[in-house]
Amino acid sequence: MNNSIVLLIPYYNNSEGLLQSLRSIDPDEELDVIIVDDGSVVDKFDEDIVRSNFKAKGTVLFEYLKSNKGIETALNSGLKISIEKKYKYIARLDCGDSCLGKRFAVQKAFLEENPEIKIVGSNVLAVDTKGHFLYSINLPLDDSNIKKKMYLNSMLIHPAVMFCSEILDSVGLYPLNHKFAEDYAFFFMISQKYKMANIEEYLTQIEINANGISLKKRKQQVRSRITIIKKYFYFGFYPIYGLVRNYVLLFLPYNLILAVKKIRK
Repeated sequence: MNNSIVLLIPYYNNSEGLLQSLRSIDPDEELDVIIVDDGSVVDKFDEDIVRSNFKAKGTVLFEYLKSNKGIETALNSGLKISIEKKYKYIARLDCGDSCLGKRFAVQKAFLEENPEIKIVGSNVLAVDTKGHFLYSINLPLDDSNIKKKMYLNSMLIHPAVMFCSEILDSVGLYPLNHKFAEDYAFFFMISQKYKMANIEEYLTQIEINANGISLKKRKQQVRSRITIIKKYFYFGFYPIYGLVRNYVLLFLPYNLILAVKKIRK
């Protein structure tokens, strides 16, 4: 194995989104890809077509779960393979999301230049399913601000992160007990032990799909976030404000939240 980076993509019935994501990777990037099929039955992909849409310098690996277990289990299957194959860096991307520029080279260089940082994300652009711009997501860049504002919402965008695989020895895998907020819980676990950062550049574009799990299951997701905030709670402005904010979000319609995000873009 020559590449030090592996890109983990969970897959479930979205072949066009998968191909779009793979096509967005710059041909000069050096990385391998692990695609974990979470028991798809409606829209299975063709491995040859998948490989032909991946132009970067690396190989595509496939893992198939026998039945639909949920994204947490799919991600953990990919992490186990990444550990077994001894990749140094693990990056994330979801089907339908796109890489901007030489995202992986930029993130790898950042981690190598800042060895105290073990996970790095970036600012992100959000588009609808037709590729129309919705809003930009500008995140805190330094460890201190990320950790304070994590109590409001995740300050790392899951499909935009890259982290050092060594942290899995102490942090472990994605937790299975925070449905639809496994990434939020995972980042909190990392935050207790390691430094975090975001790169100011927009390196990832995410697709906002009204039929996606995050929107259909939004209330469950917010409830999970509240549970996580309570787990790491201390008496301070951000934890208190974060709890109040998330309780309010439980009762707000998503269309109103999206409208506010567009206004703030």
